[in-house]
Amino acid sequence: MKAKSIKGKSTGAIANALEKSIAEDFTPTLAIVFSSKAQNIGAIGTLLDSKNIEVFGITTNGEFIDEQTEKGSVAILLLDTNKDFFQIYFEEFTQKEYRKTAMALAQKAKEKFKAPAFLMGISNPETDGEEILRGFETVIGKQVNAFGAGAGDDYAFTETFVFTNGTISNKGIVCLVFDEEKITLKGIATCGWKAVGTEKTVTKSEGNHVYAIENEPALDITVKYGGLENVTPNSKDLLMELAANFPLQLQREKGDPIMRPPLVVDWSDRSFFTSGSVPQGAKVRFSVPPDWDVMNKVVTGVQNLKETEMPEADALVVFSCAGRILSFGPLMTQELEGVKKVWNVPMAGMFSNAELGRATGGNLEMHNLTTCCVALKEKAPSPSAKGRN
Repeated sequence: MKAKSIKGKSTGAIANALEKSIAEDFTPTLAIVFSSKAQNIGAIGTLLDSKNIEVFGITTNGEFIDEQTEKGSVAILLLDTNKDFFQIYFEEFTQKEYRKTAMALAQKAKEKFKAPAFLMGISNPETDGEEILRGFETVIGKQVNAFGAGAGDDYAFTETFVFTNGTISNKGIVCLVFDEEKITLKGIATCGWKAVGTEKTVTKSEGNHVYAIENEPALDITVKYGGLENVTPNSKDLLMELAANFPLQLQREKGDPIMRPPLVVDWSDRSFFTSGSVPQGAKVRFSVPPDWDVMNKVVTGVQNLKETEMPEADALVVFSCAGRILSFGPLMTQELEGVKKVWNVPMAGMFSNAELGRATGGNLEMHNLTTCCVALKEKAPSPSAKGRN
């Protein structure tokens, strides 16, 4: 597999970069596209389709190739590999049947490849990523190799999209399936946020609606640990402050904790909704604002992945939570630069609304404030015939 990454702030800029990238020894068959919703997604899809390139696309809260972050742009990872080694599936969710849709998609992939591995993008803030992951596990098994992200919309948090050749949806899933007998996919989901205080018990919750922790209103106990005062419905940027700096850490029986930042407050009872489910009776801890160690933990985790499972890679895909760049600002480039240097191969990524992947030492989960790094490596050189249509 050969790879190149390109970026641009218009369809014309992408067209020029695409033409420059195509060479005698590089004919891309697959494009992993991370695009701002402000861009003309349809035109970019048409451009890639005209070159007979399959498209896996997600809208973002920011994009990057290598370590340089952008806003309002398009970042693309172009891959030159045999079309027989991958398949793109696209489904829309009807009546919120997330698990059923994921099971049907996984069944198709299982029939196509003996050992499928998945990259996925999901749109619509209401989409239950955990139900999707459970659907994949039901068909493929607990060991399923899957990573992905919730689409963004430049921090508007209203309408997000996933897309492929000729198709776009604000309530769907795009899934890039690799044949692991031909292409190795290895990834890691790392957060790095430090916990503070003792474990607390969630005393009342329903799904992702957390009412009380230690019998106190969820908002009150959270802002107390964050040292925030005079919190009212008029508190400016309250949710951004809580989500980026003081998220809950949901403890698991095995593996790293899962981040659950508050996203919406119900002021009638001072409860809040989180990004994923928080079971009643679960144990949580609070977080302290992030520092350099948080970024260093991500880079160290990726280095360990290289040393233990993936000594070489052809390309790197990164899904990083939008909350990380809100917390780190310009320092975010240092984390991305560190990740890039591990394999020093073409890299493209996005800032997402949620991350999907296996926690270190744990289960397949929906995350927040997390970075998912996914390395790809073709097991053998592509044959001369690339299966192009």
